[in-house]
Amino acid sequence: MKQLLGWLITLFKIGIFFTLFAFALNNLEDVNLKFFFGQQWTGPMILVVLAVFTLGVMVGVLGMLPRWWAHRRWESKKLAPSNNPFASPSPESSAHSRPGNDMPTINPGIDPAQRGNHHGL
Repeated sequence: MKQLLGWLITLFKIGIFFTLFAFALNNLEDVNLKFFFGQQWTGPMILVVLAVFTLGVMVGVLGMLPRWWAHRRWESKKLAPSNNPFASPSPESSAHSRPGNDMPTINPGIDPAQRGNHHGL
């Protein structure tokens, strides 16, 4: 099944390549780009299309970077070890945690008598 899926993905990539190649061959005409102050540039249309596509990708990536950095900062703070002795251990380091258990675990290194009554009862 995996081999069939690999072949289908390869055929899909080949189809995309030939579609884009045919697009490039159909757009070989020259295009005039007129800039300010009477400047102009003449070149093949496919270069203009590829340049605009590349510029769009760069603008998209640059627009995404601040949120991506903020997400990385948040993840690094979330995964940072805590110095609080009452904090529950992280799931990666705890042998007592079970997958799918969202309840906090009690730190086994603290004696129950030292925990005290935090609810005032």
